[in-house]
Amino acid sequence: MFTKSSTVIVKPPPRPHSKTSSTMVASAVKEKLGDLNKDSFVTLLTKLIGESKYVQNNPPDLIPEEDRIVRHVLDSLLPYSTTTGGGPLVVNHVTYKPNRGNLIVEYPGAEPGKILSFVGMHMDVVTANPSEWDFDPFSMSIDGDKLCGRGTTDCLGHVALVTELMRNLGRTKPNLKSTVVAVFIASEENSSIPGVGVDALVKDGLLDKLKNGPLFWIDTADKQPCIGTGGMIPWKLRVTGKLFHSGLAHKAINPFELAMEALKEIQTRFYKDFPPHPKEQTYGFATPSTMKPTQWSYPGGGINQIPLDCTISGDVRLTPFYNVPDVIKKLNEYVEDLNKNIDKIPTRGPVSKYFLPDENLRGRIEISFDETSSGVACNLESRGFHVLCQATKDAVGHVKPYSITGTLPLIRELQDEGFDVQTAGYGLMATYHAKNEYCLLSDMCQGYQVFAGIIAQLEE
Repeated sequence: MFTKSSTVIVKPPPRPHSKTSSTMVASAVKEKLGDLNKDSFVTLLTKLIGESKYVQNNPPDLIPEEDRIVRHVLDSLLPYSTTTGGGPLVVNHVTYKPNRGNLIVEYPGAEPGKILSFVGMHMDVVTANPSEWDFDPFSMSIDGDKLCGRGTTDCLGHVALVTELMRNLGRTKPNLKSTVVAVFIASEENSSIPGVGVDALVKDGLLDKLKNGPLFWIDTADKQPCIGTGGMIPWKLRVTGKLFHSGLAHKAINPFELAMEALKEIQTRFYKDFPPHPKEQTYGFATPSTMKPTQWSYPGGGINQIPLDCTISGDVRLTPFYNVPDVIKKLNEYVEDLNKNIDKIPTRGPVSKYFLPDENLRGRIEISFDETSSGVACNLESRGFHVLCQATKDAVGHVKPYSITGTLPLIRELQDEGFDVQTAGYGLMATYHAKNEYCLLSDMCQGYQVFAGIIAQLEE
C-alpha cells in the first residue's frame, strides 16, 4: 500500500492583492461552476459501481467492458453536446477493441491553443472477491459520508467527478479562454493487452494538442498533489543446485543457501550503485530506491531432501532520478559475476558448497525480468503545478505535495512525449486496491472545487 512522504514546501508565485479584471473573471468562473451537485454525483456513481463487476481487469479470465461505463457517462453529457445540439461539448468515443472504449470530451475555449486537460480517469477496476468484503463490492452502499464499493476510490469515483465537471461546463457555458478537455481511458489496471487505452490514443496523435497546456492526471488519492512516483522492475532469481538426501549434505548443492547468499550480495551491490539521490529530498520521497524479495518458491519435496532449485521473486522500486535500463544492466552484470565466482560466495557450515569438483558441477544463478515501468518527477516549476497547489490550498485548506515509490503506469510515457503532467486524486490511499474500498463524498466535493479553481486560475 502506498505511504505518504514528508511534506514538500511549495512557494507558488505571488498573487495580486487587488482584483484585476482577470481575477474578477476567474472568480466569475468559479461562481458559475458552483459546488458539486451531490445528488447527481451519487446517482451517477451508483450506476458506475453497479457495472464494476464487468470492468474488472485481470486477463485472460477477466477482460473489462469499459463501454458499460462509457454509456452512463454519455447519458450525462450528450444532452449538453454538439451531438444532440443541446450544448457545446464535443464528444469523441474512441474504441480500439470491442466494448473497450475511451471517451474524449471537450469544452471549447475562445483562444486557439490555450488548453488544459483532466486525464487518467480510468474505467476499469482491480478484482474483488465478495466473500472477503463486509459489503457487496459491486453495488454502491452509503454509510454517512462514505461511498462504498469497488472503484469508488480507484477510479470510478473520479470518472463520475470529472463527468459532473464537464456536465456543468456544458450546462452553464462559462466564457473561457481555455479549452477544457477530459479523457476517460480504458485499460489502466492491466497492460497485458496493449493498444486499448491511453497508449493507443497517444500513438494516434489524439492527445497531441494537450501538450499546449497542463495535463492533470486524476488517479491518485488523499486530495494532495502527488509530485513523484517510482518505477518498478519485477525480477525473478532462479537458483539451481544439486538435489540430494539431507543426511548427505556434502554431496548436494543447496539452492536455498546459494540463493540467500547471492541475493545478499546482489542487494549490497545495488544499494552501492543506486544510493539515495539528492533530488529525493527535494521531492519528499519517503524511501529511496529499493530492491527486495517478496516471494519464494520451490518445486516441493520431502523434509529430508535438499531440492534441486528454488526461485526468489521481488521488485525494484526506483525513484525517477535513475533509469530502468541502467538498473537491469547492472543486475545482469552482478549475476554474471557471481556465476563466474560461484566458489567464492560465502557458504554456511563446514560442508556447504556451491561447487562439487569431483563431479565438475556448479550451482547456477539466473535472473529474469517481467514488464517494467518508469517513475515520474513532475515539473515543480510549471504553471500547472502552481495552479494545482493554489487550488488545493483554496479548497482543502492546506497543500502538502508528496511522493511515493508506488507506481502509476503510463504517465512517464506522457511526460517523455512532452506533456506537462501533474497528478492528484480525491479517493483514499488507505482503501486503494483494498478490500472494503470506499471514498468520502466530502473529499469528492473538495476535488470538484480544486478542478474549478484550476480552470479559474488559468483564465487569469
